Amino acid sequence: MLATTDFRRGLKIEYKGAPHEIIEFLHVKPGKGGAFVRTKLKNLLTGSIIDETFRSGEKFKKPELATNVYQFLYRDGQDIIFMDMTSYEQITVSQDAFPEKVDLLKEGEEVKALVYEAQVIDLDLPTSVILEVIETEPGVKGDTVSGATKPAKLETGLTIQVPLFINQGDKIKVDTRTKEYLGRV
Repeated sequence: MLATTDFRRGLKIEYKGAPHEIIEFLHVKPGKGGAFVRTKLKNLLTGSIIDETFRSGEKFKKPELATNVYQFLYRDGQDIIFMDMTSYEQITVSQDAFPEKVDLLKEGEEVKALVYEAQVIDLDLPTSVILEVIETEPGVKGDTVSGATKPAKLETGLTIQVPLFINQGDKIKVDTRTKEYLGRV
């Protein structure tokens, strides 16, 4: 059991039958009455964020979350298909579950997935991935304006801004948190 004294950013608790992550918290000790904790919680199943206040000393269950390693196989319409690397079972997950991460997945890549009651609720991507540029305008020789960028479509379908010297077929490093160009590989 977790008490309000254990609260910290990133801690996961079970609240109202669903796993929640603590985004913010503040212990308050008013001059009159009992202490309490104001929190901002993110529902890990729906992604919604709520503000809640708890009395000091209140207890919560720790959600039964597992981290499994899956291999991304392919996209199938609005679904993405993973393979469990231990049991070799295929797992189907809706792209709507984590739309900001889907366009960074490369076929055959292994990812860590956060699982709650046999349902994938989050993907833990590395901080950067290496992707190939499949479509971009060719760079013009002598066009060396500092900081100038152009759009480039990557092998996963993601389009980002890259420097002018990047050409089709180049492999580049992309930050998975901001989806920005980091460098040529």
